[in-house]
Formats: sequence, structure tokens, C-alpha cells
Amino acid sequence: MRTTVDLTDEQLKSLAALCAAKGISRAEALRRAVARLLADEQRPDRAQAFGAWRGKQIDSAKAVRRMRDEWGQ
Repeated sequence: MRTTVDLTDEQLKSLAALCAAKGISRAEALRRAVARLLADEQRPDRAQAFGAWRGKQIDSAKAVRRMRDEWGQ
């Protein structure tokens, strides 16, 4: 599908240089950029997971050991 994208002059110059260096078209460069953006956005946010056990009445070290012990069974 065709779409229109507005770029600044500097973005266009940098994109042209990148495309020339890589030997790819502008369209291919933009497809790759969109694919990377979508992949990045679909990754779990590690910041949300950090400290998830904080404030809980669980000994996290014991819980992890228990889970690892289950893997060995």
C-alpha cells in the first residue's frame, strides 16, 4: 500500500545517504524502519516488570528456587 510521509530536509538528506550506503531504496529503508518500530513496541516493557514483587509477602529467592526445582523434576 502506498502512503505519504513528510520528512524534514535533514531527515531526507540523511535517509538518502543511508540508502546510498546500503544500496537500498527509500521505500525499503522506510519498510525496515517501520518493521523495527513495530517489533520494539511489541516487546514487553521491562520497566513495568522491575520490582513486581515489591511490597508482597513473598520471599522471592525461595520462590525462584522452588520454580527452578520444578524444572528438574
